Formats: sequence, C-alpha cells, structure tokens
Amino acid sequence: MTPALASVLALVSAAEDEFDPNDVTPGVIGFIVTIVIMGAVLLLVLDMVRRIRRVNYRAEARERIAAEQAEAEAHEADVADAADATTDDPTTDAAASDTPPADRD
Repeated sequence: MTPALASVLALVSAAEDEFDPNDVTPGVIGFIVTIVIMGAVLLLVLDMVRRIRRVNYRAEARERIAAEQAEAEAHEADVADAADATTDDPTTDAAASDTPPADRD
C-alpha cells in the first residue's frame, strides 16, 4: 500500500472509533423544532390556498358582472335601434295614422 492510502485508512478507522451518535443526532429538541416548523409551514400553505381561492372567486364574479353588463348594454342598444327604426320609417308613420296626409299647396 501507498503511504497516502494507509494514512487515509488510519484516519477513517480513528474517526469510526470516536463516533458518538448523540453528538450528531438532533435529539428530542431537534425533533420538536422540526415538528413546530412543519406545523407553521402547513398553516402557511392552508392560508395561501384560502387566499388564492378567494382571488379566483373574485375574478369569476368580476367576469360574470362584466358579461351581464355587456349583455344589458347590447339589449339596450337593440331596443334603441328598434325604436329609431320605427320612428324614422315614413311608411310606418303613415300607416299608423288613420287620416291621410294633407296636401300642401
């Protein structure tokens, strides 16, 4: 074996002898902190989902209101066009009256 490989193996075996599992594990305190962080993240996710759902509902309501307003405006425009067509047409005016138009001299 080469001296470098032998020294690496010696360091690894020395590190295994000095290994104490209590020094490298988080223990009870680490477990409790992890659970608290997970709970906070869960609450934040639930709040975010609620807020996103509310924004989506508001957008749908705005679209529905805009569609209803456009439909109402189109209906009013149709009614106005129909009213203009009946008042502008001279044949409907003469037909609507019982007396014939007077001759102008």
